[in-house]
Amino acid sequence: MDRLDNTVRPYAWGSTTAIPRLLGTEPTGEPQAEMWMGAHPGAPSRTGRGTLAEVVDADPERELGAATVAKFGPRLPFLLKLLAAGSPLSLQVHPDRTQAQAGYEDEERRGVPVTAPHRNYKDTNHKPELICALTEFEGLCGFRDPLRAAELLDGLGVDSLKPYVDLLHARPEEAALREVLTAVLTADPDEMAHTVTETAAACDRLGGDHAPYAGIAHHYPGDPGVIAAMLLNHVRLQPGEALYLGAGVPHAYLDGLGVEIMANSDNVLRCGLTPKHVDVPELLRIVRFEAADPGVLRPEAGPDDEEVYETPTDEFRLSRYVLPEGAPAHDLTLDAPQILLCTAGAVRAGEHDLTAGHSVFVPAGEKAEVSGTGTVFRATVVL
Repeated sequence: MDRLDNTVRPYAWGSTTAIPRLLGTEPTGEPQAEMWMGAHPGAPSRTGRGTLAEVVDADPERELGAATVAKFGPRLPFLLKLLAAGSPLSLQVHPDRTQAQAGYEDEERRGVPVTAPHRNYKDTNHKPELICALTEFEGLCGFRDPLRAAELLDGLGVDSLKPYVDLLHARPEEAALREVLTAVLTADPDEMAHTVTETAAACDRLGGDHAPYAGIAHHYPGDPGVIAAMLLNHVRLQPGEALYLGAGVPHAYLDGLGVEIMANSDNVLRCGLTPKHVDVPELLRIVRFEAADPGVLRPEAGPDDEEVYETPTDEFRLSRYVLPEGAPAHDLTLDAPQILLCTAGAVRAGEHDLTAGHSVFVPAGEKAEVSGTGTVFRATVVL
């Protein structure tokens, strides 16, 4: 079992206080957006045996187990993060595996460097993900019903939004959502900036269901993503609740601290709320224009006090243990790799004492006993 030394990524949207507060450290004044736990080459966790990527590469079957290697290949299939949003992240979607494979091969044929800022596909994998709230957590997830989106837009009284309202009323669901998102993202930039300014002022004046979009516009003035965001479900998670995000589902995180787990991929297509590359034609090809309830997940009770967040993805499985004072030790041994993350209290994992924000990697088959008082998240795979 290896104690992990993890990198914190200082993305501009990150909270300056949430991760330091969890770790019990002093804020630096700089944003601390994500703490990565895993073997992703962008920021692999460090262990006493080298980086976790080096450890896995040296002996994949020993670290991951033969069954994991046979099913997913010789790399850790998931990436675990602490995510702390102090301002909105980009409005984005992820491709499915077939789309990722085709997109990657196309950009390779065209000679687009993997490090190029306009590159869409960094690898051939899909990127389903799950976010579990540690604090109250706000986000956008999936399309609203077109009539509900029309009602939200119409209530603002902004004349330049009327054509979108009319489309949402007049067209079938898929066509309505596709045509309005396309119109928003391809509008004249100056005209759209004026529309966003008027929309933000109306949202600020009216408050209520419109209030979140005034906040988004404050961070991204004039950005068409502000209007696109109003087509999506606004979700507020309570601690312990989660969202699962599959391929093609537009989403953005707005505010809060959570535990995030995802398949090991960098493939992101953005629709707005970002200074980064936006490829509108490719985005529109990937987005699933389906209205759906965001489907807030709550953990389901499993054996031995494990609480499981059920998803349709095999690359990762997230669960948690809430250990009361005086509880007996739990044996978490598995024939699969695990990362154990403490988010509250003080627990002992094997020979390691963990407090909030600290984690260990457990190789497949290695004895993993956890005791103490606190909360431990367990990240592994489905075999």
